[in-house]
Amino acid sequence: MAEVSKRIDELRQELRKHEYHYYVLDDPLVSDAEYDRLIRELRQLEEEYPELITPDSPTHRVGGQAAQKFNSVIHRRPLLSLDNAFSLAELQEFNRRVNRVIAAVSYMAELKIDGVSIVLVYQDGVLINAATRGDGLVGEDVTNNIKTIRSIPLRLRDNISRMEVRGEIYMPKQEFLRLNQEKEEKGEKVFANPRNAAAGSIRQLDPAITASRALAAFIYDIIYIEDRDINDQQEALDFLKQQGFPVNPEARYCDNIEAVYAYSQEYQERRHDLPYEIDGVVVKLNPFAEREKLGQTAKSPRWAIAYKFPAEEKETRLLAVEINVGRTGIIAPTAILEPVSLAGTTVSRASLHNFDLLREKDIRAGDMVLVHKAGDIIPEIIKPIAELREGCEQEIKPPGNCPACGSQVIRFEGEVAYRCENINCPARLKESLIFFASRPAMDIDGLGPAVIDQLVEKKLVEKVDDLYYLSEDDIAGLDRMGAKSAANLIQAIVDSKARPLYRLLTALGIRHIGSKTARILTAHIHDIDKFSEVREEQLMSIPEIGPRMAESIVKFFHEPSNQETISRLKAAGVNTVEAESTGGLKQLAGKTFVLTGTLESLTRNEAGEKIEALGGKTSSSVSKKTDYVVAGSEPGSKYDKALQLGVTILTEEEFLKMLE
Repeated sequence: MAEVSKRIDELRQELRKHEYHYYVLDDPLVSDAEYDRLIRELRQLEEEYPELITPDSPTHRVGGQAAQKFNSVIHRRPLLSLDNAFSLAELQEFNRRVNRVIAAVSYMAELKIDGVSIVLVYQDGVLINAATRGDGLVGEDVTNNIKTIRSIPLRLRDNISRMEVRGEIYMPKQEFLRLNQEKEEKGEKVFANPRNAAAGSIRQLDPAITASRALAAFIYDIIYIEDRDINDQQEALDFLKQQGFPVNPEARYCDNIEAVYAYSQEYQERRHDLPYEIDGVVVKLNPFAEREKLGQTAKSPRWAIAYKFPAEEKETRLLAVEINVGRTGIIAPTAILEPVSLAGTTVSRASLHNFDLLREKDIRAGDMVLVHKAGDIIPEIIKPIAELREGCEQEIKPPGNCPACGSQVIRFEGEVAYRCENINCPARLKESLIFFASRPAMDIDGLGPAVIDQLVEKKLVEKVDDLYYLSEDDIAGLDRMGAKSAANLIQAIVDSKARPLYRLLTALGIRHIGSKTARILTAHIHDIDKFSEVREEQLMSIPEIGPRMAESIVKFFHEPSNQETISRLKAAGVNTVEAESTGGLKQLAGKTFVLTGTLESLTRNEAGEKIEALGGKTSSSVSKKTDYVVAGSEPGSKYDKALQLGVTILTEEEFLKMLE
């Protein structure tokens, strides 16, 4: 046990070092693969020796149980807001007020990160609590979510009895852009700016959602500390850095207010080059003893002020609205603007996101509009300038038909997006083909994005079903495809014809219908032709099929172009009927399997498919409800858990016999 404990400590120290270098210093010491190997080793040891788990372990970064609600946290001292200054004159007036009490002053100027304020509490060097600012007196306990932010240390470098710090959680600009693109592709409402995105991420009840977003942090204040004497802000920032906290490297010591203003002007120009959004500069009196002399009002400290940058907004004319179809079939409006210089670039187009937003803001073609860059990245219309309307402006309405293919536009209940559900729509054809050929769908080996790009660009494939009418000569004429490669790909396409119906149903890319749902559907509806006849209420009578799924299925199969595709797939010999299981269904019905280790005769994916095809279920974790654990070579901790719980463990040979 002593050797195991020593190894666990070594792994934790090494992982903390790598996390600090990667997430704080942006200077990784090892490859991602090596880091993953270390974290896997630590996780396995902790599973085997749960008595050695500690709350500051790097394995606690991701996951955890979703909370029902956030508990309240009373702050040690009120978290005050700052007064604002908008000019050199106002900064000088602040300086004069300070000079009335203190003759010789020095300041620390720090960037004002546009994020969410957070308080972190450490006991004996270990993070025990994290809370939002709330109303300044009482915040919300978001500890589990904050632990998923890898730049925040779970353990300090010194064993400090008690330490409370304040900082800002923010979303980097590129993550904000990625997240909004993802939301637009799903037809969801986008975040207005990185601050809202960070706030929404921190207040997720499920920490796994927070973990999926690349949040970051800067710590800038020591609220309370035991057994340490820290005399000024510059020393405080140095000490925070020594303890492993992420500290903004742009902070600067200034020996007068003019130096502060020069710093502010410098970063007003540089703000667009930073990877995070700032909206000003925070000016703090440097010596702590002199702060005490100045004190505070009920709302703000007298020793600090925020110099706010002017909002970079410009007026221009909305010349027209272009309707575009995205790669997932979402139909979205894009503003065509009279070119305007904004945040260092010339802007002539702006995302309008969705038609609901146009209606809510009453934006019309021909309007003079106010524009800015959300997160310093995405050109966006803030509002129309209604008082400048001349009467010729036109309302913008969603189209009834897809501008790319003419199919009827649909909208699912509860979504903001309008969609084209034609799987062969030219705007979404490449994406449809990539998914159609993917492993969970028709699993056509060799039909990757590069080949699909060429097939579409050369007009060899204009509809999904055209895949089954290709010849070897068609394929051999593509770049980097010889006769043998062409023959192999054609054979892979032919082989895919025999896939079970649920794979075809998955491949069609129906909204809300993944492979698991497709299996459920085809266990009840055995012929693809029946899907065009079924009603929503009939579908909802099937277990696990909800109203959104039912609506999506009915709309997909009522689209004439999709019906034509299915007819051509049938004509090409693609299987469209699900064989009903008999003996095997009774044998595995209601049984839950967990797969661990490496199987020799088939992949774990294939094993899972066979289990589910015979009426069984697969699970990713072992519990008392597990019926069998199938153990291949080098099984992991699931094998040990099965032994502990007395779950039946099958060898690969025993498992294959069960499938016969």
